[in-house]
Amino acid sequence: MGGRRAAVAGMFGTAVLAELAAIVLSWRLEPAYDTLLYVLFNLAAVGAGAVIAWRRPENTIGWLFLGFGLLNTLASDLAHGWGLRAAAEGWPGGPVGEAVSAVSWLPSGYGWMLTFLLFPTGRLPGRRWRVVPWIGAAGLLISMTAWTLSPDRGRDFVSGRNPIAVASLPTGLLLGIGIPLFLGSLVAAVASLAVRFRRSEGLERQQMKWFVLAAAVAGVALPTSFVLWYVSPAASVIAAVALTGLPLAASAAILRYRLYDIDFFISRTVAYAGLTVLLVAAYAVVTVALGTFLGSGSAWTVAVATLVCAVLFRPLRTRIQDVVDRRFNRSRYDALQRMTAFLDDVRSGRRPPEDVQAVLGEILGDPGLELLVFLPESRRYVDLAGADRDDADTDARRRIAVARGDQPVGVVLYDGTSPLGPELVRRVVEQGGLAVEIARLRAELNVQLVEVTASRARIVAATEAERRRIERDLHDGAQQRLVSIGLALRHAQHQLGDSPVRATLEGAVAEATVAIGELRELARGLPPSQLDAGLGPACQELARRAPVAVSVRMPERRFDRGVEAAAYFICCEGLTNAVKYAAASRVELIADHDREHLVVRVVDDGIGGAAPRGGTGLTGLADRVAALGGTFHVDSRPGAGTTLVAELPCGS
Repeated sequence: MGGRRAAVAGMFGTAVLAELAAIVLSWRLEPAYDTLLYVLFNLAAVGAGAVIAWRRPENTIGWLFLGFGLLNTLASDLAHGWGLRAAAEGWPGGPVGEAVSAVSWLPSGYGWMLTFLLFPTGRLPGRRWRVVPWIGAAGLLISMTAWTLSPDRGRDFVSGRNPIAVASLPTGLLLGIGIPLFLGSLVAAVASLAVRFRRSEGLERQQMKWFVLAAAVAGVALPTSFVLWYVSPAASVIAAVALTGLPLAASAAILRYRLYDIDFFISRTVAYAGLTVLLVAAYAVVTVALGTFLGSGSAWTVAVATLVCAVLFRPLRTRIQDVVDRRFNRSRYDALQRMTAFLDDVRSGRRPPEDVQAVLGEILGDPGLELLVFLPESRRYVDLAGADRDDADTDARRRIAVARGDQPVGVVLYDGTSPLGPELVRRVVEQGGLAVEIARLRAELNVQLVEVTASRARIVAATEAERRRIERDLHDGAQQRLVSIGLALRHAQHQLGDSPVRATLEGAVAEATVAIGELRELARGLPPSQLDAGLGPACQELARRAPVAVSVRMPERRFDRGVEAAAYFICCEGLTNAVKYAAASRVELIADHDREHLVVRVVDDGIGGAAPRGGTGLTGLADRVAALGGTFHVDSRPGAGTTLVAELPCGS
């Protein structure tokens, strides 16, 4: 393994150094774009080969790219640069460099022929294809000999003459034999690629799509550049750009990098090409039609034609993309159509929006997919049933965030093995965003209803417990005393016999019985007696009984008895907690009347760290405040004291 990687590094480093030397030699002696584009192509081939050979050393394609990429670097770019510089500076060996450079396209073509035969596995598609490389090799040797020694290749040399030409050699005949053999083997290799593509399926088919697309582009570009080679400088640019795509596509396919994006890329390419043709045609038709009336040079003609194209752009793009997806990217078309059909069902009420999780799971092929929605008030994620998901941020599965503008709506967690590819998965999730938003709102409502129900239940339970406690205290205390008094009076009655006092005692016993009944009635809802004089005096009484310094600031006006009772209990609970748990040395009881609210604050300088938890006094306070339609907040950072804030609706 170490030797292989050393060979890869050595070949790649040699290619880079050779290209740097080629740039220096060729600079300013030919168009800069010609130099740089072929440097880019050769480095792309060598780089792709190096990456493949490094990560997949068993695949012949990597070593093939490294080999003919390095050969091109030395025989094409470096030799070409030497030939140009030697002719300009009078260096020796210039014609040899030019001759080597002129014939280098043939070995490069043979390398691509082998690539077509071996892609993507590095092995031939079958035994019957073994003859193709041998035919290509024969054609290569014959063609190279004839091309190198032909007197007709004077245009490849700065001097305009091939100095190593052999006039007596039948180079035309040799080319007539060698080129057909060479091109025939190349066509056969392309045919093998087509055969392998038709037979492929699954992962290999996705690999083939990448390379076939690049090969199709090169198949159109290379013959075009060959025809224009001695006619237009653009020919070399076309060839370089087309060839650069081949090693990059092969590398992406073999290393399986974003394989499933190819369907999206093909469909978008075809769609926008078709859209461009139609818009150009529309522009031409409108221009010609209006030009007959307004004149061909009229600004109105250009403006109207441009406006027509702008109006047609969006509907045409949607329609063409739909047609192209149906033909070239069926998986994308089917996925988006299924989501569209589901959204139609949601709008018509045939399906609940919560089914978006199941639909996404079916489309992505992941039955374990989960949709978590974000609750903005509590800043937490819950599932569609409203249950907390504290592990949402640590879940190892892939995630796609759903948002409306800058506001998070939810997150989709899936296993990442969907055959649709990341881009299409994101597109499907985004298309289902409406259903996700509705599901989030419903989940939020469900959570609030659950919280309200639980809050009301706790209030009822607390009220009942408090009533029973007071009733028990009265029964065990004042009622028992009254019963004892009644029994004592009965005993005295019996002792006095027929005394006139007997009737008086009978009345006293009756009054004691009435008092016991009244105590029982009072036990059902006893308000704090301290509030009889108002909230301020009641809180002052609390401050006087407290073992710490307490300052009180309360409004003088009176409020509804329920509001005053809630405010009083907040002050009681806050003061008790400050003394009992917070080790506070000072407490402030503050109430301010703010328009339609009574804002109550209990501030202490204790150790902090308080938080409402199930069954605590703070939870009871929150429930009591919520029952009045108010809000309750606890600010209690460790070491910074505690502040309880309650806003109670109290009218104007």
